[in-house]
Amino acid sequence: MVLFRVIPRGDVKPLAKILIKAFGSFAEAIHAPETRLREIKGVGEATITEFKLIAAAAHRIAKGELQQRALLSSWNEVIDYCRTNMAFADKEQFRILFLDKRNQLIADEVQQTGTVDHTPVYPREVIKRALELSATAVILVHNHPSGDPSPSQADIQMTKAIIGIASPLGIAVHDHIIVGKSGHASLKGMKLI
Repeated sequence: MVLFRVIPRGDVKPLAKILIKAFGSFAEAIHAPETRLREIKGVGEATITEFKLIAAAAHRIAKGELQQRALLSSWNEVIDYCRTNMAFADKEQFRILFLDKRNQLIADEVQQTGTVDHTPVYPREVIKRALELSATAVILVHNHPSGDPSPSQADIQMTKAIIGIASPLGIAVHDHIIVGKSGHASLKGMKLI
């Protein structure tokens, strides 16, 4: 249906199948980098614009729903929100959800964007920003563009370093979530923090 809107004359079903085969799913296709989309025969600027519009709309809908609810009473929505925003990115991002004492979202910020397999994280900067926003808790989130959300030893060490600085200042680290195309991992759920 999306392709039919931008390519009104002709059968778009073959192109839809090619896109799904190339990227794996509808979500991965709309989040695919523009350069990769241009490699697909039949995908033009109108299709790319439509895909990016849908991806942006999905992001805003997820963010709007998240901001209207107490975060920890709707954990699945937190995961959905994080996956919508990061699971299909082609570069690693480190995002922080800053919360108030009622676990309402104060701010959602991408602190760092890295390469395909590394993002530098500075615990001091995380805590500095939490203090600026008067946050009493944070949820750390990053993505693994490889698709595998399994935490690395560096992920665990960095999280423990942030907890070590945050705790004496009265800032709780509720979790560190890693999202990938194939799912997510919670360091707290895995009892790693």
